Amino acid sequence: MDMQLINPAPLYDGAPAGMSQAVADPASGLVFISGQVDWDRESRVRHASLGDQAEGAIQNLLAVLAAADSSPAQVLQLRVYVRGELADAMADVIPVITRHFAAVRPALTGVGVASLASRDTLIEIEAVARRNPSSALR
Repeated sequence: MDMQLINPAPLYDGAPAGMSQAVADPASGLVFISGQVDWDRESRVRHASLGDQAEGAIQNLLAVLAAADSSPAQVLQLRVYVRGELADAMADVIPVITRHFAAVRPALTGVGVASLASRDTLIEIEAVARRNPSSALR
C-alpha cells in the first residue's frame, strides 16, 4: 500500500516512538491523524488547564491538517480522550471543539481514560479527514 507519512516540523518528533503525526492514503484521499496533545516540539505540555490543553491539541491538529493538504472542513471524525471522567470535562472541552468544528459537525467520540502520553497531559484528540478535493498530493 502506498501511503504518505506526515510530520510537520513545528510538532514534536514521533519517530523515536515509531509513529507519524498522520498517515495519508493517496488512493482514498483519507488522512488518519494521530492523537494530538498540547506538546511543544520537545514533548513538553504547554498549558496546565484542560481547556487550554484542548486548544493546544486542536492547534497541533490544525497544523497536521494543513501539512496534509486538508482543513477543519474536511474532518470526518474526531476522538477525544480526557483524563478522568468524561462528564466532568465537557464544560471545558465542548466550547473548544465547537469553536473549531461547529460548522462541520464531524462524528465525535469522547472517552474518559486513566492516563495519557504524560502525567501532565489531560487531553488527546485524534481525527480522520479527507484531503481537499483539489489536492495535488493525491
